[in-house]
Amino acid sequence: MNNHFRSFRVRALSAAVALLFVANTAWAVDPFSVRDIRIEGLQRVEPGTVFASLPFRVGDTYNDEQGAAAIRALFALGLFKDVRLEVSGDVLVVVVEERPTVADVEFIGAKEFDKDALKKSMRDVGLTEGRPYDKALTDRAEQELKRQYINKSLYSAEVVTTVTPIERNRVNLSFNITEGEPAKIKEIRVVGNKAFSESTLRGLFELDTGGWLSWYTKSDRYSRAKLNADIETLRSYYLARGYLEFRIDSTQVAISPDKQDITITLNVTEGERFVVSSVKLEGNYLGKEDEFKSLVTIKPGEPYNADRVTETTKAFKDNFGNFGFAFATVEARPDIDRATNQVALTLQAEPSRRAYVRRVNVAGNSRTRDEVIRREFRQFESSWYDGDKIKLSRDRVDRLGYFKEVNIETAEVPGAPDQVDVQMNVEEKPTGSLQLGAGFSSAEKLSLSFSIKQENAFGSGNYLGLEVNTSKYNRAIVLSTVDPYFTADGISRSIDLFHRSSRPYNDQGGNYQLVTEGAGMRFGIPFSEIDTVYFGGTLERTTIKPGTNIPASYLAYAEEFGYTSTSFPFTVGWSRDNRDSTLAPSSGRYQNFNSAIALIGDARYVRTNYQFQQYVPLSKQYTLAFNTEVGWGKGLNGQPFPIFKNFYGGGLGSVRGFEQGTLGPRDVTGASIGGSKKVNVNVEMMTPFPGAGNDRTLRLFGFLDAGNVYGDGAKIQFNELRASTGIGLSWISPVGPLRLAYAFPIKKFAGDRIQKLQFQIGTSF
Repeated sequence: MNNHFRSFRVRALSAAVALLFVANTAWAVDPFSVRDIRIEGLQRVEPGTVFASLPFRVGDTYNDEQGAAAIRALFALGLFKDVRLEVSGDVLVVVVEERPTVADVEFIGAKEFDKDALKKSMRDVGLTEGRPYDKALTDRAEQELKRQYINKSLYSAEVVTTVTPIERNRVNLSFNITEGEPAKIKEIRVVGNKAFSESTLRGLFELDTGGWLSWYTKSDRYSRAKLNADIETLRSYYLARGYLEFRIDSTQVAISPDKQDITITLNVTEGERFVVSSVKLEGNYLGKEDEFKSLVTIKPGEPYNADRVTETTKAFKDNFGNFGFAFATVEARPDIDRATNQVALTLQAEPSRRAYVRRVNVAGNSRTRDEVIRREFRQFESSWYDGDKIKLSRDRVDRLGYFKEVNIETAEVPGAPDQVDVQMNVEEKPTGSLQLGAGFSSAEKLSLSFSIKQENAFGSGNYLGLEVNTSKYNRAIVLSTVDPYFTADGISRSIDLFHRSSRPYNDQGGNYQLVTEGAGMRFGIPFSEIDTVYFGGTLERTTIKPGTNIPASYLAYAEEFGYTSTSFPFTVGWSRDNRDSTLAPSSGRYQNFNSAIALIGDARYVRTNYQFQQYVPLSKQYTLAFNTEVGWGKGLNGQPFPIFKNFYGGGLGSVRGFEQGTLGPRDVTGASIGGSKKVNVNVEMMTPFPGAGNDRTLRLFGFLDAGNVYGDGAKIQFNELRASTGIGLSWISPVGPLRLAYAFPIKKFAGDRIQKLQFQIGTSF
């Protein structure tokens, strides 16, 4: 062997082969000092990545152990499919062959999932464009795709991967997916039940065997997560009715050989029903036992109710939190007497130590300014921990509408047992919108709309909006801005510029118009967490534009007071809202009062409106809703109430079954002209749509309406109220809230205009 030229070549396919190479002395080379290191075969990998993985440098003494370690380290990078070491004199040559990189990932035949969502799931397993191709990663990707399809009840889904080499050592990956038909739940059985019928228990579940609306709800598709939720619902149902020792013995899910039918069987043991014999308090209650006793919802003599036990212990912890005891523990200990089927409950409490809030942190807001979130906080730093204020802070931030999720975490401060840090985690959502749309209603026919809105302009929490609306009867262009914190105390300011043209609803095809334009400013002063008082002023001008079929009353008013009237109404209002939702409420109350007083200008008047809504949850599925609205107006300084400020009634939002805006006085031409007084009462019983489970966005309702409109100077006569009853459909659709009603007038008078079927997108109660 030439002393000046030594050649050593190692071809390694794995670290194990490298170890065998080192162990075999026949392949060994004598140690030598490395004068230079060269790397050959690199295409995309940086040389620095290879040098950083080598266990030796120029000038170090090379030996076989270091060679094996180098091969192992380079293979561990996952970037190479072959590595060789060659020794030429005192120069070490590292020869590598890179793995091909993924150029594109394509999904063929995927219909159940959006392709962008599938690509994201592939990134989660490490398979994406620009990454080295690895057969093991491809296998993992196939399994992940099958798992996602199984979660959708597509058990027969097949995934075949095609790898296509292309230029520059790259590959295209194609996942060819055959989805097949989803497996449907054929049968759900509950075995072992005695106290309640099997149909009653199955009615608690989100999963079912399907119905005519299953294409929308997909409730007949098996999901392990949904089944677990149904099992917990079943357990809670029994525990809330005294079955303290209820248990689910087994859960069996069987799928047919063709992977199309699923049978679910739940084996249960009900146990005996227990009645609460007594409830007593033990432990430290801060000397406020009576206050804590008032929070107890568990009543002796009634069946044991796990929901009330949980509700009571939570109320105790929250009450301790109101006094600063963030680490209070409350335990409900049952003492069971199986001879009498009675249970005595002991509520053991330990407030632990009082805590201060050291720091309040906000995380997750990349666009919204910190101050926009922090000004909603009612829990302050360096003050006592207050559970109510922390919950209120979270609710206020959530009600801003800028975030998908709002969560609060409380953490102990290391080394400070009496301090906690509170962190609010938010996930932002888009708050701007550009909308072009069209709507159709039985009253206004075709309407077009355009709007640009930004609820959180530049992350400041301010609202900016431009709205344009057009329809057969109402047209408007409105520019609005709202600063919810015009002052540091939370006083809001809103500014509106508007131009509206309208025509009262009637069946005469006239082209006259009432045109109102002006500007207004209003301030809102929060007096509590749910109460706000508003006041402001508006400068407006109303023009009566004559046209064909204009009501005689409008001409008479214009001839006496002019076709154009300018007024400066001062507005005062109040609202209180503690509903659980604004679009689909099931509990809570809403009240709103607005009053406008015009003492300056051509038209002088006072106009007030009060609305009251109450939602009563009868169960998880059923809600009883009440709505009352009263309006009143009067002219001032000897003038009549302006006819263009009249109230109108009839139709959706009023008394259904009567044509929109046709209730109340009419002039000599027969046109409905509205009135200065309005009374409206609605009662609704809301229930889930058959086959839609407990989906609150799609509901049926039965209703009873009563109301009327009265002219200026006329007294409100309740025997003149119109009334109707019927059924309806409420759906929060992608284009807005839709309500459809079919009504039967049960109290009507001669000349009333009846319209039994009515619908509208975006209407109110």
